[in-house]
Amino acid sequence: MEDIVLQTRRASGIVIDDDWPGYSLELFSYPAHYTGDLQCVVVPHGVIMDRTERLARDIMDDLGDNDIVVLCVLKGGYQFCADLVDKIKALSCSSDRTIPMRVHFIRLKSYLNDQSTEDLHILGAEDLSFLAGKNVLIVEGIIGTGKTLKALLKHVEAFQPKMIRVAGLLVKRVPRNTANLPDYIGFEIPDRFVVGYALDYNEYFRDLNHICVISDSGKMKYKI
Repeated sequence: MEDIVLQTRRASGIVIDDDWPGYSLELFSYPAHYTGDLQCVVVPHGVIMDRTERLARDIMDDLGDNDIVVLCVLKGGYQFCADLVDKIKALSCSSDRTIPMRVHFIRLKSYLNDQSTEDLHILGAEDLSFLAGKNVLIVEGIIGTGKTLKALLKHVEAFQPKMIRVAGLLVKRVPRNTANLPDYIGFEIPDRFVVGYALDYNEYFRDLNHICVISDSGKMKYKI
């Protein structure tokens, strides 16, 4: 059995301070049906795309010329994964290195309203035997306490991949986060509930391009 490699993170990502108030919503366009539901913009869409391109370059530098299986964590990670894969594909066409990729989707669910629960569901990951001996890149939209990522890593490890790397767009700075951090981090953010860019609150806000802080009235409006 080959050893499973859990690499340390390449960089800490762009750090957003706890006391940073964010950008005013008046500076950006966003769906009118979310008027009053948002507090501020934390990361504008253009900045997300620029950072994603940088992460794609880092991944190309580290994994270029190796076949990888991209494991996209739904639903919150689908937009980040799609854009990251597109950036890697573009680099494969414009450089002397390439990364042959296959993409597989799994779904994790552990939130009720704005609280993470102990009840973690992993869908689409019942049989990942095709990962045996493969290089795996897990792509996550956001890491909070790290419990979900820790459980997923344990599950994936059981199928004996050759290597595991993790790319996370957002990592929340929470005192109870004791799990392994991603190897590739987009942004390190304060412990605030954010939505947009496929991140949701009870399935709402996935159609928002920017990453924003949800307002208290927004939480009440969409609470279940």
